[in-house]
Amino acid sequence: MSNIPETGRTQRVQIRLVVIQILVFSLLLTLGGRLWYLQIRNGQEYTDEAKNNHVQQVVQPAVRGSILDARGVPLADNETRLVVSASRTELMKMKDDGVGVLTRLAEVLDMKPKDVQDKVRLCDAKTPQPCWNGSPYQPIPVTDEATTQQALQIRERAEDFPGITAEPTAVRRYAAPGKANTAQVLGYLSPVTDEELTKAQDTDSPYLRSDQVGRSGLERTYDKELRGKAGVTRYEVDNLGRVIGEAQNDEAQPGASVVTSIDARVQAVAEYELDQAMKAARKEMDRNTNEYYKADSGAVVVMEAKTGRVVSMASLPTYDPNSWVGGISAKDYAELTGKKSNFPLLNRAIQGTAAPGSIFKVISSTAAVNAGYPFDGNYPCPSSYSIGNQTFKNFESQGYGNITIGRALEVSCDTVYYGIAHKEWQKDGGNKPKKNANDWFYKTAHQFGLGKETGIDLPNEVAGRVPDRQWKQDFYDANRESWCKQGKKDGTYVEQLAYEGCAEGYKMRAGDSVNYSIGQGDTLVTPIQMATIYAAISNGGTLYDPTVGKAIVSGDGRTVQEIEPQAHGKLPFKGDTRDKIDQALAGVATQGSAAWRFGGWPQDKIPMHAKTGTAEVYGKQTTSWFATYTKDYSIVMTISQGGTGSGASGPAVRNIYNAIYGLDGEGKQDLKKALLPQPQKALPKITPDGSIVSPKIKPYTPEPPADEGTQALALAVAPGRRD
Repeated sequence: MSNIPETGRTQRVQIRLVVIQILVFSLLLTLGGRLWYLQIRNGQEYTDEAKNNHVQQVVQPAVRGSILDARGVPLADNETRLVVSASRTELMKMKDDGVGVLTRLAEVLDMKPKDVQDKVRLCDAKTPQPCWNGSPYQPIPVTDEATTQQALQIRERAEDFPGITAEPTAVRRYAAPGKANTAQVLGYLSPVTDEELTKAQDTDSPYLRSDQVGRSGLERTYDKELRGKAGVTRYEVDNLGRVIGEAQNDEAQPGASVVTSIDARVQAVAEYELDQAMKAARKEMDRNTNEYYKADSGAVVVMEAKTGRVVSMASLPTYDPNSWVGGISAKDYAELTGKKSNFPLLNRAIQGTAAPGSIFKVISSTAAVNAGYPFDGNYPCPSSYSIGNQTFKNFESQGYGNITIGRALEVSCDTVYYGIAHKEWQKDGGNKPKKNANDWFYKTAHQFGLGKETGIDLPNEVAGRVPDRQWKQDFYDANRESWCKQGKKDGTYVEQLAYEGCAEGYKMRAGDSVNYSIGQGDTLVTPIQMATIYAAISNGGTLYDPTVGKAIVSGDGRTVQEIEPQAHGKLPFKGDTRDKIDQALAGVATQGSAAWRFGGWPQDKIPMHAKTGTAEVYGKQTTSWFATYTKDYSIVMTISQGGTGSGASGPAVRNIYNAIYGLDGEGKQDLKKALLPQPQKALPKITPDGSIVSPKIKPYTPEPPADEGTQALALAVAPGRRD
């Protein structure tokens, strides 16, 4: 038992507690002082240092989705290539702006130093291609065709190539299956620009600096779906560049695939036959000029009649969209955009306009009936029609006596339409038009969808032109000043036109109306517009928005969004008028102006309907048009400066139908050879892992032409005009 008094023990405990309290208070005071020192006394200093800690982003590009034909055949996909890229940011830190490095790089890549330097320079208003149109802060591809040996040289000699990388990268590939180029439909890619980056910041699909953007065709229309979402890993680094933590990690999401209504097999046929038709036309002599036809451009559209889906769309001249992959070369860019190129980047199926000629007469026939002229009435078809001192002739000055509107369609008699259009012009007041003129021929053209875009899912479609009274006035207002400055009453032809334009360019004259009634004059249409119209006649009158996209399939294959056909109007005729026009167009193929191109055609099994057109163009040779349809498809072909409709375009259109339905030159059908005897309804098969089954495709082999006996029979059936 302790001898220490209880009072003494209590005092010791109290002293210890006081000491502990003093120590705790001292510690708190010290911590508070340190906190004051860090946050207040030196707070700004540490804030400034903390700013040097920042987040760096490492971007993993998303794999761009494929563009597939209706059966799953890739038209555009990706392949792994060795891509050599240069960091402009690193090059600019060097004393010579990286010239030495780029020169050594050119030697390894077997390129010219200037070509390499041009690849990495930035584009502006004064800098010609090639140049870099993307962000200067992202790696700039120099080539996507490096060999393994070249890549190893660059990587093993890293000290000689600072700022240069050589990495396997997924790049775009335009496969051209079965030689189906499909260039203008697919389009091409190029790097995102700073301006686009800024504009897209507040959208639900912002760009990253590494993105490639669709610039035309389907690549542009469906860019958002195809692009996917790049993966981004964000690292927090200090002012020395050391990683001090991972802030966030977003996985890359591959782009969706776009299934189209294009059939690569039919596309290959259409491209081949259009090319052959243009080559054949260049061997024919223009009797008006005694020169060979130039046949400088052309287009063809194959469309499903009951849906408006585009099965094939070809345009010539064309180009290889692969030339844009990895940056286009100066040589290729000059070839695509130079004066002698004839603008191959244009999709002439939707952007090429021309007077339609006689294929416009289905509109004029409808206008005449709606204006009160019976379809089966008798109308004079003389060899020419005179208005004042002007004489308007039939093609080859041929007359047919009194005929119906149906027969006028069959033989393409111009003077029947001249006469009706002239009477309507007079009823509307002639040179002193009524305030509310009927303008049946112009009104009907608008109702058929002309003068406006069809709504196809491809960019930069052209609306064409219906030269009605409003257009006349607008055109006069825009040109009056220049006309009145240069016009001379007795000057050159051009000066005389200017004089007449200055005096009465706003007037709808009789000559304008009669010329317009046969698709001549100032009327402009595109092949896609006429394919849409002839498809509508086939299906009973529904005008569909033409579409190329058929479905969007997510990157994992789990989500399929079908693109359903959409209608935008009805043709302005009653059922019996449609049936009579349909019958007349069948007559064109059996006993009219196109019959010599459809000798041996199985009309009882696959009724064919056609209309030929030969449009005159001031200062140029005639434009060839051929518009057709069956119950399944409409096909429209045009060749600029190609001659007559049936003469230049007719054989090619017949051959496309032969391939689709499996017909030989004699008209005998073999369904085993038929590419698409009826429209493709099902989507491609998707496997459980999300991939799309792709069937093989063989190059197109043309059937031999019909024998001389079949051709002679066709000529005997239709000995008349070859419009």
